[in-house]
This record gives sequence, structure tokens and C-alpha cells, in this order.
Amino acid sequence: MNQINNKRKQEELKLQSSPENIIPMVIETGPRGERAFDIYSLLLRERIVFLGTPIVDQTANLIIAQLLFLEREDPDKDINVYINSPGGVITAGLAVYDTMKLLRCDVSTICVGMAASMATILLSSGAKGKRYALPNSTIHMHQPIGGAQGQASDIEIAAREILRVQDVIRNILSQNTGQDYDKIARDTDRDHYLTPAQALEYGIVDEILDKPPSENGAS
Repeated sequence: MNQINNKRKQEELKLQSSPENIIPMVIETGPRGERAFDIYSLLLRERIVFLGTPIVDQTANLIIAQLLFLEREDPDKDINVYINSPGGVITAGLAVYDTMKLLRCDVSTICVGMAASMATILLSSGAKGKRYALPNSTIHMHQPIGGAQGQASDIEIAAREILRVQDVIRNILSQNTGQDYDKIARDTDRDHYLTPAQALEYGIVDEILDKPPSENGAS
């Protein structure tokens, strides 16, 4: 039993010490002394939300909660969403998209590293004029991926749902970029990679950043 417990503790420590689970702490000194914040809480105080993982339900719920909290804090001040994500579950991404559109305040989006698949939808869904990409970032689009097994009728139902969601995604991209629906359909039929300059020309972003955006946009 002790060996099992020791092994479990070692696995937990290994998980906690892995790079993706290390969250830096920041010390701030104020009138009441020093206070420690994890880096994401400190960014949240500056109205910065960071999407840096695949988009799954848990990630979407956290992003949505932060967006709603920041709107409650100040419905007239921009929220800045930094994106470095390979995309993920479409329904989770659409939940974030719908929330962004529901907010009274503008949401500025900034691509750092990569925005792929559903993350590209979110990048393009920022407030017009406030969608940015860093100079060496990559933007990627493709059609929804899915699969089904079981009876033929079940496979047919799943296929219809994939086509429905594909139509939703294409319409959102068309609306966000100003591109014709048929062009979106052609470009997303296979993997489609864009440089920041190409994403700017395509209408996914509005500006390529080589310095911090102004106070009127992202911050």
C-alpha cells in the first residue's frame, strides 16, 4: 500500500512540476504590503484574457467566466484576448464566440504564436479594427473534422450535423472577413495557412503589431 501511495505521490509531483502546469507568481507591493498573484489573475486585472490551450469545454467555460466578469467590472472598457491555440471542439469555441458577441464592451483579439481552426474563428471575431497578429504568428483554417460509427442511420445523422456546423463556421468567417461564402468554402476545404500579412489581406485581422497597441485598442 505504501509503495502504491508513494508512486501516486511521485506521479502527482511530476504532473505538478511539468512546464504546462507551472504558473508563475507575481509579487505586488501596495499600501497594505506585499501580495502574491498568479500571473493569469494579474493579467485579468488588466483586462487581459489568455487563450493558450486547445479549446475544450473546460477552457471555454473559464474564458466565458472571465469575459463575463470583466464586462461586469466595466461594460465600457475593452477586453483583450490573446490567442495561441491549435483550436479544438467546435461547440466549445462557438460558446466563446457567442459570449464575445453578447458582451456590451468591445473584445480585442491578438494572435501570438498560432491561431488554428476554431481559434482562427475567435481571432476574426474580435471587434472590427481591434483584431491583431504578431509579426511571426501563423493563422490556419480548415473544415470541421468529425467521425461516426454505428448504424448507417447514426452515421447519416452525424454527417448532417458536421455539414450544419460547417455551414455555421463558413458563414461566421464570411461575415467576419468580408470574403464571399464560396471562397471561404474553397479555402477551408483543405488546410490553409496564412502569414500575418495574408491574414490582414484576407480580413481575419486588421493590423500586424510590431509594438504594443494603443490605449484605444488592445493594451
